[in-house]
Amino acid sequence: MNVAGLVAALRETRGFRHKTDIAGVMSSLARHGSGSSSAIANGDDCAAIPDGDGYLLFAIEGMVSDFVRDMPWFAGYSSVMVNVSDIYAMGGRPVAVVDALWSDGLQRAEDVLAGMAAASQAYGVPIVGGHSNTRSDQAQLAVSILGRAKKLLSSFNARPGDRLMMAVDLRGRFEDPYPFWNASVGAPAERLRADLEILSTLAESGLCDAAKDISMAGALGTALMLLECSRVGASIDLSRLPAPAGVERLRWLTAFPSFGFVMSVREENVTRVEQMFRERELACAVIGTVNASRKVSLHDGDDTAQLWNFEDEAFITSGGTT
Repeated sequence: MNVAGLVAALRETRGFRHKTDIAGVMSSLARHGSGSSSAIANGDDCAAIPDGDGYLLFAIEGMVSDFVRDMPWFAGYSSVMVNVSDIYAMGGRPVAVVDALWSDGLQRAEDVLAGMAAASQAYGVPIVGGHSNTRSDQAQLAVSILGRAKKLLSSFNARPGDRLMMAVDLRGRFEDPYPFWNASVGAPAERLRADLEILSTLAESGLCDAAKDISMAGALGTALMLLECSRVGASIDLSRLPAPAGVERLRWLTAFPSFGFVMSVREENVTRVEQMFRERELACAVIGTVNASRKVSLHDGDDTAQLWNFEDEAFITSGGTT
C-alpha cells in the first residue's frame, strides 16, 4: 500500500473517527454553557488543575461496549491501565481510580472487576470507589483517575524544530480481534511501574515538556492530536516508526499499545531521551520533525502524502481529555 492509500485507510478507521467526534461534543458543550475553566486547556490526556506547587490531574476513560461484552476481564484490566498511562503522559503519578460499571448480570461484573483488580495490583493504584448496576441490558464501563504532577508534559508545548519521537514496548501481542497491543498482562509489576516512571522523570528533569500516550487513534492519530493542540505541523518518516517484526503496517499504525508515547523533544535532548527508554529495553526513535506549517505529511522514501491540514480541517479542535 502506498502512502496515499495508507492515509485514506487511516482516515476511515474507528480510532480516527472516534477522535474527530470530540470537536463536535465540545462545540455542543460550549453552546450550552458547560462552565469549564478557560485556565484549564482542553486537549491534554488529563485536565491539569493548578494545586499548590504542582498540579492535580483528573481524567476518565470509557471502554467501547462491544469490548466490555466480548472481553470483560481484559476490558476491566485495560480501563485501569489506560488511565494510568494518561497520568504518566502528563508527567504525573497516579493516586487512585473509581469506576462506573453496568452489566447484564453479576457474572459479567465479576469478570470486569477481576480485570480491574489485576491492573490495580500491577500498577499499584487503588480502586477507591465507584458505581455499579448489574441489572442493565448491556455492558458499559468507565473509569476515572486522579493523579499529581510536579511539572507537566503537555500537548500544547511542541515547537517548530523539535524532534517528534515515539517510544513503545514491543514485547507484546495483539488481543484479537481488537487492535490492542498487550505488553502488560503477565509482565512483572515492578517493570511496568519503572517503565512509566521515565515519563515523570522526563518532565521533572526538563528533558521533555510535550507528550501524549498513544491512544485508540494509533501512533499517527496521537501525533495529530499533539500537533494540533500546539498549532504546529510535522514531517513524519514512516520507516522510522518502531514496530514489531512481521506485523502489517496499517495494522500497527492503528494499534493501541499498553505502553506507547509520542513526544516532541528539543533537538539537544534527543539522545538522552532515547537512551532512557532503551536502557529499559523499550523501543524509542525519532520519527519526524515538527515545523510551523500546520500540515502533517508522511513519507516513505520518495513516496509522500499529506495526512492532515489543520488550516482546512480540525482533528480534535476544542476537544476535551482524550
